[in-house]
Amino acid sequence: MDIQAQLEQYRRTLNEWNHRYYDLDAPVVSDYEYDMLLRKLEQLEQEHPELITPDSPTQRVGGQALEAFQQVRHEVPLQSLQDVFDAAELNAFFQRVGQQVQSPNWIVEPKVDGLSVALEYVDGVFVRGATRGDGQVGEDVTENLRTVRSIPLRLQDAPHRLIVRGECYMARSVFQKLNAQREEEGKPLLANPRNAAAGSLRQLDPKVAAKRRLDCVIFNIQLTDGPSFETDSASLDYLAGLGFPVIEHPVLRTAEEVSEWIAALGEDRERYLFDIDGAVVKLDALAGREQLGETAKFPRWAAAWKYPPEQKETTVQDIVIQVGRTGVLTPKAVVAPVRLAGTTVTNATLHNQDFIAERDIRIGDTVVVQKAGEIIPQVVSVVREKRPSQAQPYRFPTVCPVCGAPVRRDEDGAAIRCTGAECPAQLARTITHFASRGAMDIEGLGPAVVQSLLREGLVHSAADLYTLDPARVAQLDGMGEKSAAKLQSALEASKSRGLARLLTAFGIRQVGEKAAQTLSRTFRTLDRLMQASEEELVAVDDVGEITAQSLLEWFASPQSQHLISALREAGVSFESREQPIGEKLAGKSIVLTGTLSRYSRSEAKQLLEAQGAKVTGSVSKKTSYVVAGEAAGSKLTRAQELGVPVLTEEEMIALLEEGTAAPAAQTERE
Repeated sequence: MDIQAQLEQYRRTLNEWNHRYYDLDAPVVSDYEYDMLLRKLEQLEQEHPELITPDSPTQRVGGQALEAFQQVRHEVPLQSLQDVFDAAELNAFFQRVGQQVQSPNWIVEPKVDGLSVALEYVDGVFVRGATRGDGQVGEDVTENLRTVRSIPLRLQDAPHRLIVRGECYMARSVFQKLNAQREEEGKPLLANPRNAAAGSLRQLDPKVAAKRRLDCVIFNIQLTDGPSFETDSASLDYLAGLGFPVIEHPVLRTAEEVSEWIAALGEDRERYLFDIDGAVVKLDALAGREQLGETAKFPRWAAAWKYPPEQKETTVQDIVIQVGRTGVLTPKAVVAPVRLAGTTVTNATLHNQDFIAERDIRIGDTVVVQKAGEIIPQVVSVVREKRPSQAQPYRFPTVCPVCGAPVRRDEDGAAIRCTGAECPAQLARTITHFASRGAMDIEGLGPAVVQSLLREGLVHSAADLYTLDPARVAQLDGMGEKSAAKLQSALEASKSRGLARLLTAFGIRQVGEKAAQTLSRTFRTLDRLMQASEEELVAVDDVGEITAQSLLEWFASPQSQHLISALREAGVSFESREQPIGEKLAGKSIVLTGTLSRYSRSEAKQLLEAQGAKVTGSVSKKTSYVVAGEAAGSKLTRAQELGVPVLTEEEMIALLEEGTAAPAAQTERE
């Protein structure tokens, strides 16, 4: 078999496995078998890059990041639907259609709460995908849509041209995992799956979109030069035969059947992987659709039933505080069980202290709860006339309910956080951050290993890492003696990382890597830094009043003092490794571009900052010098346009040594 035929066979097999796994939910091989065949395809394509095709399964991982999305004018507009909110409006829609179409049949579909897209195929190959936009013009998100595994990249026996419309969504389970990960990383949580899907599909870097694990379901043929159909249901069955994941579309004969199906869907919406915000009712006969036509905004042959947010009363039995992995205290109402949107609710989010105070929510109150557009039910309002006479205003805790450390409100938001350096609720994130590359850089101590250590009770603070028994570590899942020995070596090496890395590892709020380096250069030892007054801290560059207060509070905490004492006993260095801040380049603004031969970009940045320079990312008239290495790009061009002096790496070194640039640095370079 020649190379091209072998590639085609691999691609056909993998695409079929994808279809069975993602569209039919009927996998035929193990993940390992799939991964092994995909690796064979990747290796073969690396050897023959000229034979890579856009429909190859290897192209789903995401290509190069884009600078911006191109606009796409839809050949057939992607119209919206007219909303109906009650039985009277729905019956009026049935009557209007019934006046022109005899004995109509209806298709009823769950209305997926996602982002509408148009997918274009030429000779069965996916060539372009675009967002709905305003219905006339959308954005080209082809590279991001390639990463959606439920979208086929090649169709079998397809017409020459085909454009279909579908809805991209994020499954609820994926959304929950994504938010859990964002919480662990200290990032803001996403509001709901729809917003998460929309944001993922509009990422300029397709590799980010690929990690979001979006899905898609198809519900219409927009344009085709293939077979024609008498009904929409027949066209959807045809699309399913081509390999598309098609929306559920029962065909019903009467308005009564439609109303019953809509009601049943509302009660059973939890059975879907995706959120739904209504039901779509469409005339099945395509000739009838032509006859009815459309308005400037909506087709006259379809309507979207919008479910009102289901609200019910219940009582607040307790208010409990949960401490997240980032230390944020989140209040939750424990409520009397109530059936809501298909599930039994016993808890409702109260968001934060401000939310409770604004609504004056108290234990014992009767409250209205709803589950509209949110995974977790929320309290909408308090029924004041039903409040018990003994109900008292709720007081938010001033100490962490898990570890007893003081809590502190964020300066820039409503979040209240535990300040404990050894708080058990935050331990997984605390230790993972302590070991991260920008902090103590302990190779082999990733989140999975940290979770194993915590699960086995081997660590209770970051300091315990340095007293681990290698024999116990070797017994952890996925470790073994060799991995345990490597981890032991990495831990030993981390002891000499120096003060700046240690300050970063502590995770003190407002103290990032840059501030940690400045503090290390200025105070030289951890003991000297701990003795510094607020006035001394504020006098340091990159340290304002808020950062100074964070440092003082953190060092004053008993948990922090215990951690520092244990690290000292373990032999961790508290000394600075940074050069003292010099004054040779004080007041100079310098931009680095291209690849340097003797230093990495971060190393050069540290050397320049150690002499008082300010290293920035963009060139302006205020820039003192641009240091240009190999393959310097637009920043070099910009410097030449503005007449900013450009330095070679050798001239940068001379500048660091002497504090002045060589005369040649004042001229533009070709």
